[in-house]
Amino acid sequence: MKNRITSAAAAAMVPDGAVLMIGGFMGVGTPERIIDELVHLGRKDLTVIANDTARPGIGIGKLIDARAIKKVVASHIGTNPETQRQMIAGDLEVELIPQGSLAERIRSGGHGLGGVLTETGLGTTAAKGKATVELNGRVWLIEEAIRADFALIAAKRADYYGNLEYALTARNFNPIMAMAADTVIAEPHDIVPVGAMTPDQIVTPHVVVDHLVGKEKHHG
Repeated sequence: MKNRITSAAAAAMVPDGAVLMIGGFMGVGTPERIIDELVHLGRKDLTVIANDTARPGIGIGKLIDARAIKKVVASHIGTNPETQRQMIAGDLEVELIPQGSLAERIRSGGHGLGGVLTETGLGTTAAKGKATVELNGRVWLIEEAIRADFALIAAKRADYYGNLEYALTARNFNPIMAMAADTVIAEPHDIVPVGAMTPDQIVTPHVVVDHLVGKEKHHG
């Protein structure tokens, strides 16, 4: 049986200055209870790698509102005006990466690769300071792999072993993030007996999940 912990215990594992991958696609697949506890504990100087920063008061937006983040690595911030305000004011560093490149860099980090070659971003600010290589007469941008200290992800269901099933757009980033961090903490909506999920429903195997967060009352 996978180690089950509270959201408060999960947040307590995360020190100030940690590098986090936080799952979700506009909040879908984001572990809200863990984020609430990170805010409650007053965590600061975090680096957050995510697809986006959601909206104020939603998902990663709560960490933005609390000024808990010093750097965001994401594919866009257009839906969160507070992220934009902090960036313009110089209070928050934002590194924007094309969405496909971000996903592939995380995937590479989880699969033991050094990075990926892509033409996306060539000739733009996305290529500034990055190396290129020529192969078969074409120029490719070298995008290095990304890993994190922690992956904080939500799931539709988990079984007692820690196998995870996702719903909808949570599958865009959560499965690859679960492969690319030193410690993986999953916050499932439901925890079911082993065998209740078919093998086809399991996306992330339990061997890469370190902790499950059970249901509980939480700060919000």
